[in-house]
Amino acid sequence: MRCSDTSEAGFETIIVESLIEEAGYQAGNSGDYDRSFAVDLAKLTEFIQGTQPEVAERLGLEGETPERLKFLHRLRGKIAKQGIIDVLRKGVKHGPDSIMLFYGSPTANNEKAKELYGKNIFSVTRQLRYSGSETKLALDLVIFINGLPIATFELKNKLTKQTVEDAVQQYKNDRDPKELLFQFKRCLVHFAVDDHDVRMCAELKGTDSWFLPFNKGYNDGAGNPPNPADYLWKEILTKDRLTDILENYAQVVEEKDEKTGKKKEKQIFPRYHQLAVVRKLLADAKKTGAGKRYLIQHSAGSGKSNSIAWLAHQLVGLEQDKKPVFDSIVVVTDRRLLDKQIRDTIKSFAQVGNVVGHAERSGDLRRFIKEGKQIIITTVQKFPFILAEIGDHHRQSKFAIIIDEAHSSQGGRAASKMNMALSADVTNSEEEASFEDKINELMEGRKMLANASYFAFTATPKNKTLEIFGRPDPQPDGKVKHHPFHSYTMKQAIQEGFILDVLENYTPVESYYRLAKTVEDDPMFDSKKAQKKLRNYVESNTHAIREKAEIMVDHFHAQVMGHRKIGGQARAMVITSAIMRAIEYFHAINEYLDRKKLPYKTIVAFSGEHEYGGQKVTEATLNGFPSSKISDRIVKDPYRILIVADKFLTGYDEPMMHTMYVDKPLAGIKAVQALSRLNRAHPKKHDTFILDFFNGVEVIQLPFSDYYRTTILSEETDPNKLHDLKADLDSCQVYSPGHIDDLVSLYLDGAERDTLDPILDTCVAVYTSDLDEDGQVDFKGKAKAFARTYGFLASILPYSNADWEKLSIFLNFLIPKLPAPKEEDLSRGILEAIDMDSYRAEVQASMNLTLADEDAELGPVPTAGGGGKAEPELDRLSAIIKAFNDLFGNINWKDGDKIRTVIAEEIPKKVAADPAYQNAIKNSDKQNARIEHDRALSRVMVELLADHTELFKQFSDNPFFKKWLGDTIFGVTYQSADQMKKSAR
Repeated sequence: MRCSDTSEAGFETIIVESLIEEAGYQAGNSGDYDRSFAVDLAKLTEFIQGTQPEVAERLGLEGETPERLKFLHRLRGKIAKQGIIDVLRKGVKHGPDSIMLFYGSPTANNEKAKELYGKNIFSVTRQLRYSGSETKLALDLVIFINGLPIATFELKNKLTKQTVEDAVQQYKNDRDPKELLFQFKRCLVHFAVDDHDVRMCAELKGTDSWFLPFNKGYNDGAGNPPNPADYLWKEILTKDRLTDILENYAQVVEEKDEKTGKKKEKQIFPRYHQLAVVRKLLADAKKTGAGKRYLIQHSAGSGKSNSIAWLAHQLVGLEQDKKPVFDSIVVVTDRRLLDKQIRDTIKSFAQVGNVVGHAERSGDLRRFIKEGKQIIITTVQKFPFILAEIGDHHRQSKFAIIIDEAHSSQGGRAASKMNMALSADVTNSEEEASFEDKINELMEGRKMLANASYFAFTATPKNKTLEIFGRPDPQPDGKVKHHPFHSYTMKQAIQEGFILDVLENYTPVESYYRLAKTVEDDPMFDSKKAQKKLRNYVESNTHAIREKAEIMVDHFHAQVMGHRKIGGQARAMVITSAIMRAIEYFHAINEYLDRKKLPYKTIVAFSGEHEYGGQKVTEATLNGFPSSKISDRIVKDPYRILIVADKFLTGYDEPMMHTMYVDKPLAGIKAVQALSRLNRAHPKKHDTFILDFFNGVEVIQLPFSDYYRTTILSEETDPNKLHDLKADLDSCQVYSPGHIDDLVSLYLDGAERDTLDPILDTCVAVYTSDLDEDGQVDFKGKAKAFARTYGFLASILPYSNADWEKLSIFLNFLIPKLPAPKEEDLSRGILEAIDMDSYRAEVQASMNLTLADEDAELGPVPTAGGGGKAEPELDRLSAIIKAFNDLFGNINWKDGDKIRTVIAEEIPKKVAADPAYQNAIKNSDKQNARIEHDRALSRVMVELLADHTELFKQFSDNPFFKKWLGDTIFGVTYQSADQMKKSAR
């Protein structure tokens, strides 16, 4: 943008002239603004007189009449109660009159509606003196519709050394939220603007006001393109676009207050990328009609639930050649928490109360379509049962299917049932279908529907998701890449502050163990399997869990609560590797909290009933309240730490979650999803923290790199791989073409399962007798690869192959019956031959894991299968233990054996001989004895300084080593002294 006048006034002039000359606004006058009622009285009067003259006369708008005063009081009260959005949409009832204050977008052929819409007065006023008490205070710009304020602006120009941040501070510090114009729901939005940057706030709260970026984004990140765009006033604030926001996006919703549990209202104004994606999808769907697929890669924190709700609501009224593009909109969500949110959001826009149906049980979807409900919301879990009920006559309808978190919601048998139920192309004949007809119907059922458009939203698209829903992009070398239709990246969401960077404070914890052999002989074991068992053994050892639990609690108390993270409201999550681990951590953390007399409580989350300590336990029996209350209770004191195995690792969005303690192997998308539980933003949340006891840096960094920017599929899956796999399977001669045809025919005719088994058992007998172990591994692997690849490709291939369909059906029955090759566990018994000599966990330096600033390419869906049986790698127990101790052993002391002797013998002896410590053991309790022990230990360590400098340095500089040594020496010396004291009695 070029402007010779570098002042704020010059910036004002550019915006105002554009709105008036190009967008058709009128110029407002600050003198027409009535501060008592926060309206432009001249424009309000002009609008009502021009559209409702008889009403205007009854209201006495021409002068300062009692009637006008009553109306203005009524108007002010209705805006205070219902908000400007509702008043503009619905008008105000006053006495005998229903007064319209805005005429909405007209339909194509409604000339009267067009005329009325044209009479709306959009105006912009410069230097508006808004204050009722300090009359010299002025806003740079205010936009009005028919005299009612819609948006306020504070403008800054970087050429005068002031930026958007100065405008934000001006709103926070100089604009009193008690002033009528700034009160909640009185305006749609407040904009802070400079010539490069735009931020917005839907509710002013003084210094607590939360201004969010309203930028287009640049290079997949924050900000705007290099040439500062005038998109705000040329794209967003034009009459039709602003009307669109008012009618289809802006809303007031009810939310539960985290502290009080009471419901409160929140005003929503759409973010730039939300407007962009919904408008782009609507335009494309209107142009192309039903039958297209769209992948929307929107990061966590992008507001997907609102984007989905706004899209669904507007797809209902979308028309092409004066006919609806879609008859029904089906919203499929895998997140139960979103289910209600999406439903309520759509309902808040629906003009007719019965437009939305929530399908919960079998028959609902069929009934809703028959009743004419246009938006049907369901969950993935219930979808297969509901779809089976749809009547055949609905197959001629056109559907929009909106899928939330597409990678887990679309595929397999649920998708096949959906496609068969909704397909317009399935033969519906009363004649008995032949074998070929049934095969064709099955193949048709697998295909993506020609009478449906799919809108798939996800933050982390897999290669399969990209190939199904992504936009094809043919390359010169013949390969076809697939791109998302629209993306809002993790990079942009982080840079704009909508989510936090969970990798910014990532801290690995190194665990050091020493194992000892407890048997005299030296047996042989499979070393690879043995190493896994040993790692699991030491990490799940009671001592190790107790040690890690203490590190977690000490860190949470000192670093999280001690630094008052999220204003003292921070919560932590402990991720464990199994339900039993979660229960063990629950008890270990609670015991340590009690011992330290800390004011926090834990909640454990897991599914089902399990035996622990000889008793059956559930999460409800351990927590003391129902499972349904976990989400509510964790944000209420004294509950601070949530312990989980698998629950709450996806779809759980709690802004108060600040710190995560990971003791579970994580990889791929699961790592991104689990760690992203921390990323939700909050006005008082400035960082997050991860303490990882299990995973290495690269294991975490790699999957995040795939989703930091736009994710692209490098090439499509080659369907010829199915020909190759089938040829390999056929050549094994485990089955014959007759076996396949006989079984598929029986299956399609609805035969009982026991009539299928003889065919399968014959094939299993050949598999067992004719194939050696390597052959069995190869066959079963390729059979699984064929079934998996065909199940995926069948939905998107432009052609069908009956042989593939029949083999797929056959293999899906055969694979579960194929016995796995007998594989002796050559590591069995190793845990009975070892014991844990020592364990110590040491927190490493915190690090900021940075990600490559480039789009990521995922490879195609793998089609390989087969292989051979892996040969065990046998080794002696002593060598396995040595290798394990070398990998996970203690600190690499220069003189290891001597140091261990000092720790095991010399230090305990000297500490136990300390007179003050001896006196405390005899005459005081354990807590006071520990205090004297720690003092004695410090004195002994100073004595050792000259001879054991390295040991003293670890004791002085490494708090975790100091704690471990203190616990160890106290455990030995106090226990032996206590036993001697009891013997003396």
